[in-house]
Amino acid sequence: MKLIWHDGQGACLFTKRLERGRFIWPSVGGETVTISPAQLSYLLSGIDWRTPQETQRPTRVG
Repeated sequence: MKLIWHDGQGACLFTKRLERGRFIWPSVGGETVTISPAQLSYLLSGIDWRTPQETQRPTRVG
């Protein structure tokens, strides 16, 4: 995946390749897609951002 990010002063090019699995990309026919920062984070982590699953976190370290 290649991502171009522009912050108003300049642009950065980021690349990412998953070692396993595949990116779950929004399917639209030639249209622009807008996703939230959280959805982008899921996408870059290889998580299906359409149906994220909540996981349990430990309440204390023991």
